[in-house]
Amino acid sequence: MALRTACKMAISVLALSALTACGGSFGSPATDRPDQYTNPNNPNNIETNPDNTIWSIFNRKNTDTSVSVNKYLWSASLEVLNFLPVQSVDPFTGVIVTGYGTPPGGGRAYRATVLIDDPALDARSLNVALQSSGGQPVARATTRAVEDAILSRAREMRVSDSKF
Repeated sequence: MALRTACKMAISVLALSALTACGGSFGSPATDRPDQYTNPNNPNNIETNPDNTIWSIFNRKNTDTSVSVNKYLWSASLEVLNFLPVQSVDPFTGVIVTGYGTPPGGGRAYRATVLIDDPALDARSLNVALQSSGGQPVARATTRAVEDAILSRAREMRVSDSKF
């Protein structure tokens, strides 16, 4: 019985010494924290902004949606590649994905992925990737010809729109 009491006492002393080593004294915080966090690099602190809640995404004041896709390049891409079946389009990201189709007067089937990533009517805004159905590589000249056709048609549309 005395051995059991001695073991309990030893365990209690070890536990108490471990606790006091971690925190110093009971009831005091490990570190003092300020009432409000401030970051000089970001004065609009997310944690302290009362307007930043999970519900604030539903209370947006700006309802305008800006699309950064050139409308002439978008329309010209769909018009030039109208022989290809459209699989998916996303005007907000500027991506057009088509299925396989054979161009008029051609014997090889192609599919295209078009990315329009800038609102400018510029060659840098247009990216076309072609793939052939047989797994054969598509010549860079073919891809360049499709890009040139889209750019030419987009410029024609802009001039005819009388906003030049």
